[in-house]
Amino acid sequence: SVHTYAQYLKYIGNERIAYLKRNVKLTDGKAVLNTNELEYNLQTGIAKYSKGGKVVNGSTVLTSEDAVYYSDTKDVFFKKNVHLTDPKSDIVADSLRYNTLFKEAYFIAPTRIKTQNGLINTSSGTYNIETGEALFLNRTSISDSTRFMSGDKIAFDEKSGTIEIEGRGKMVDSVNSVIVLGDNLLIDRNKNSFLATRKPVMILYKNNDSTYISADTLFSGLRKYDSSQNIMYNTADTLVRQDSATVTKALTDSVYTGDSTGVALKVKESVKQQSDNDTTAAKKGTQYIDISNSGSKDSIRYFIAFHHVRIFNDSLQAVSDSLHYSTEDSTFKLFKDPVFWNDRTQVSGDTMYLFTKNQKAERLYVFNNGLVINQTKEGLFNQMAGRTINGYFNDGSIENIRVKGTPAESVFYPQDDDSAYIGMNRSSGDVIDIHFVKKELNKIKFINDVNGTLYPLNQIPADAKFLKKFEWMDKRRPKNKLELFE
Repeated sequence: SVHTYAQYLKYIGNERIAYLKRNVKLTDGKAVLNTNELEYNLQTGIAKYSKGGKVVNGSTVLTSEDAVYYSDTKDVFFKKNVHLTDPKSDIVADSLRYNTLFKEAYFIAPTRIKTQNGLINTSSGTYNIETGEALFLNRTSISDSTRFMSGDKIAFDEKSGTIEIEGRGKMVDSVNSVIVLGDNLLIDRNKNSFLATRKPVMILYKNNDSTYISADTLFSGLRKYDSSQNIMYNTADTLVRQDSATVTKALTDSVYTGDSTGVALKVKESVKQQSDNDTTAAKKGTQYIDISNSGSKDSIRYFIAFHHVRIFNDSLQAVSDSLHYSTEDSTFKLFKDPVFWNDRTQVSGDTMYLFTKNQKAERLYVFNNGLVINQTKEGLFNQMAGRTINGYFNDGSIENIRVKGTPAESVFYPQDDDSAYIGMNRSSGDVIDIHFVKKELNKIKFINDVNGTLYPLNQIPADAKFLKKFEWMDKRRPKNKLELFE
């Protein structure tokens, strides 16, 4: 039942409407409504005030200029300068619906919510004051000291620290200088991890330069460092050196279940130390989780991408099946059919490590079936192949490359002093050193067991023009950053 108290009461019997004034109090056993003037319809169970009032529901206090209370549903519609205060949150809005039974707020107008974890701006959705569970609609944003998140639909759970974003999702991590975009983002605040699917794109920005990475699935987490034992150990959401199919299935399953910790539960077996020289594992599609430092010596952050990986930067581009990146050493590790481009030079192999600094390439290491192709302005292809390739860069452009093999091979079109081509040189040796000047291949040096033949341009055999596994893969190359969003 509903009880009302006041200094003054006027009751219209035919209409069953009571008019109460001065120190009015209405209570339904769950909440207390206080105001100076109240109109209460006993027939419909609807109470109204229009000159200011407040509702106290446990530790939750709501104030507004106007309000309508429905006793049968325990709903209160607040209008004009609505303010909700609670030990865990502070809400300001023009209009708001609140259910005193379930302690749930319904947002129907632009609303600002300040919680212990940050600030939320929304115009539609629900928020349970007691459980901390919320569902926000209509392009909501959430921000805290290190992140900004926005999306068309956001599900939020304060206790577990999980946030799921659907529809034009965006997360800006100011600590690691990372922006993540995608139609589905799953963020775990407690474990400091995220999972992005449905055409996700990650942007690494630093010093006015940006690197764009797209894939079917993007994931990032933390790995802890125990200084007392001088070892690395994994948090619950860390994936270390897992088989590609197992990890991808776990990540995909977690998207549909909404369980970020499920990622770790499905793949926590076979956690091992990474080995950069484990080329056999790399051939099988093994994913390496080498993790990066996010500003603290006690934790290292890593990023991994699965399937159809594409990278675009103004100075370099790359594709592969899967990728691992660490901001600790700014190294991209590309697995399964990786290809790298810099200007008119293409590099491919079984596994590729790209070391960068300030978003620019410093060194490229390729092992097993390495192949370098440099296209000249005239459309000819200089080629070098070997077991391993080490490339070094200066200001983002290739400066020299060393190819090692048993033997290493090359197809090279030398030029005279007038830049005229004098023929095609097909040679082999234990080591081949390649030097570039102003982004153009300038000279090649062979070391140990050198064998070669120089063919005049008009006498080059058809089967000698290309090395084994030659393929110019310009169609796979990202031409601009917009391609990664398609």
